[in-house]
Amino acid sequence: MSSSFTPKFWKPGTDAPGSGLKEEREKISEGSGESVIHNPHISLSIEQQRQRLPIFKHRNHILYLVGKYQTVVIVGETGCGKSTQIPQYLSEAGWTAQGHVVAVTQPRRVAAVTVANRIAEEMGAVLGHEVGYAIRFDDCTDPTSTKIKFLTDGVLVREMMSDPLLKKYSVIMIDEAHERTLYTDIIVGLLKKIQKKRKDLKLIVSSATLDAEMFQDFFNNNETDDVNKDTASILTVEGRTFPVDVFYTISPVPDYIKEMVDTIFKIHKEEPAGDILAFLTGQDEVENVVSSVKEQARHLGDRYMKMWVLPMYGGLPASEQMKVFERTGKNTRKVVIATNIAEASITINGIVYVIDCGFVKLRAYNPKTGLEGLVVVPVSQASAEQRSGRAGRVRSGKAYRLFTEDDFLKLPKSSVPEMQRTNLSTVILQLKCLGIDNVLRFNFLSAPSSNAMIRGLELLYALGAIDDNAKLAQPLGVRMAEFPLDPMFAKMVLISGEYGCSEEILTITAMLQVQNIFLSPSKQKAAAEKAKRRFSVKEGDHITLLNVYESFVQHDKSSRWCHENYLNYRGLSRAVSIREQLKKIAKKFKLKMESSEGDVDVICRCIVAGFFANAARLHPSGSYRTVRDDFTLHIHPTSVLYPEKPPKWVVFNEVLQTNKDYMRDVTVIEASWLYELAPHYYQYGTEREIAAKKARLE
Repeated sequence: MSSSFTPKFWKPGTDAPGSGLKEEREKISEGSGESVIHNPHISLSIEQQRQRLPIFKHRNHILYLVGKYQTVVIVGETGCGKSTQIPQYLSEAGWTAQGHVVAVTQPRRVAAVTVANRIAEEMGAVLGHEVGYAIRFDDCTDPTSTKIKFLTDGVLVREMMSDPLLKKYSVIMIDEAHERTLYTDIIVGLLKKIQKKRKDLKLIVSSATLDAEMFQDFFNNNETDDVNKDTASILTVEGRTFPVDVFYTISPVPDYIKEMVDTIFKIHKEEPAGDILAFLTGQDEVENVVSSVKEQARHLGDRYMKMWVLPMYGGLPASEQMKVFERTGKNTRKVVIATNIAEASITINGIVYVIDCGFVKLRAYNPKTGLEGLVVVPVSQASAEQRSGRAGRVRSGKAYRLFTEDDFLKLPKSSVPEMQRTNLSTVILQLKCLGIDNVLRFNFLSAPSSNAMIRGLELLYALGAIDDNAKLAQPLGVRMAEFPLDPMFAKMVLISGEYGCSEEILTITAMLQVQNIFLSPSKQKAAAEKAKRRFSVKEGDHITLLNVYESFVQHDKSSRWCHENYLNYRGLSRAVSIREQLKKIAKKFKLKMESSEGDVDVICRCIVAGFFANAARLHPSGSYRTVRDDFTLHIHPTSVLYPEKPPKWVVFNEVLQTNKDYMRDVTVIEASWLYELAPHYYQYGTEREIAAKKARLE
């Protein structure tokens, strides 16, 4: 390694910090052309490439275990071929005969799309026919011809609403189960119930080593000591990885964004050919670093390779996400700036250098305050190892961690399952829609807290989704469950017909499913802010987003117009697509499609009817306090209401926790609307509490 890294990074087990670093253990031969940066077997036929994957020698063993056991837990690192090959092995062995389908669930949309694309290519099939995918707001399958179907966990849960026993599936593979997302845990519990009714349904759970025995114990129905009666088995598949040298900073980094950009250019200037993958916490950070790197790359001389800088995050349209998998030309280094979406599930060929900021943005719920928000927290040791491992897929690589080794040793071993840190209203609503009335007795892989359960039931009751007996309300509760939205959004959409503003509410809902509509390039912040103010209104962010969408449509959805107004064209195009999907569902429920004809108060009242639980009032200190729990919040600097004269009463969509607790997507309301539209929610409590709340409202 070049000595210019000495002030910042050192590798444990080498010379002491500050005394210089040893050269990398294995020098790659100088003639590193395309084959080093990309798949070394790219010139081979598809069949030859398949046979060179580590999973191939386990093919017959996998098929034998699937035939013998109801559940097979497969332990294998990303890159061994399990996601792409196992579905094909099952199809070749006859598991898709007689109209049956093999399903593969993924925790992330990008993984479902990319792996489906790869399998279709390997099988010589047209995507959407024999091989397809289904993700939220995008179904690329054929009901009659699809044999291998990739889908996100949430989509499979929704399929259970119309087909509780999933009769069309012969095998269901839960990929990346160790990530323990909310819907992965729900699916695991539901499939255990389904297996009792369907002995013929086979289940494959792909997991990391640490969780394998836990999954086996969960699915094993053998209550005797006779192992021959086990219904679940474990198979371990080795990965195809090369050694990775891990480097830490000598001292803590004060600004990991700046350090990330500096490290990218140090690698680019001083390290041999090989692509770079950098991990950040969210879309805004990714866009900022992409912009900074592109700007600085323009000033590089001809003596350095070209840089191809690409973002990678969940909100990016599929066509843009696919670019990270494209091959680079000669004398070009690909630099992928990503969120933890690139940590697992997908393999980007050519990555040799990884930079890890050491943080991740997670959704967390506080049952005491009833607030759910995005929190930036340190990664777990397991996630840090997973990220570093991305550098060893094509040859020996290097991982640069922007934190000290001591800090790494203090990190938690693994992340808390999402089930134990999220608002459970969506989970409870969907379980009840599936006929599971007693949600407290549901077989959770990791049981959530009783406080979180109570809060979830309370919110659903306030929204009218469940009745006095905690049964699913007809028809509102059922319809809310069928919308692919958070219950508060679903209630807002379903009630919009009564307010005569369904057209506007559909638009606002679609816009809020997309992140970062307003762009703010580092060199043009003043111009971007001025452009944003042209759309801004005193009512707040929801109506501002409505203005943006309607202007976008009026200007024929022009990318040039978006560029001139510093708007995210890709995001707005996705919002148009999402709105169409939501409109189809709304029409299925015979929702009256009406416009408010410019009556903004009607729209704001409808927003309160869905988001009354997220209400806050201005405190004399200048901050805000939630009406129900008196929790301190602040308006986020990106809101159009910041730093204007603060309104007295607001509702908000979510909380972002950084140095303060910020409200995002804020709308100004009247205090009287809360008692008018949600008296049952704000009158809950003792007489003294009710009197105190009334006093605050007055």
